[in-house]
Amino acid sequence: MGFGVRNFENLDKGLQEIFRVLKPNGVFVVLETSQPTKFPMKQLFLFYSKYIIPTIGSLFSKDKKAYTYLPKSAAKFPYGKNFNNILLKNGFNTAKDTPVTFGISSIYIATKK
Repeated sequence: MGFGVRNFENLDKGLQEIFRVLKPNGVFVVLETSQPTKFPMKQLFLFYSKYIIPTIGSLFSKDKKAYTYLPKSAAKFPYGKNFNNILLKNGFNTAKDTPVTFGISSIYIATKK
């Protein structure tokens, strides 16, 4: 799944349903936004997501609110070990995250034994 998990109305219910329909020994892979943690990427990303994304987005869509949603939803999403723990809590046997693009996104791999 790519950039969709953070939009689940109920994260636990959504993950439980994915776990339910996943075949035994199945692998669930998620690409999702995260927050950079290292200087200077953390500061650059915060500035970019707070000011640049909404400004450029409003120029093209005339709807600034649509482009403030992305940074807000990304900031609220439990990334890294926090999301791994949620995957484990909802039945997955293993959960691993790999930050990519300097920590702006992460790939999560969870398994069902």
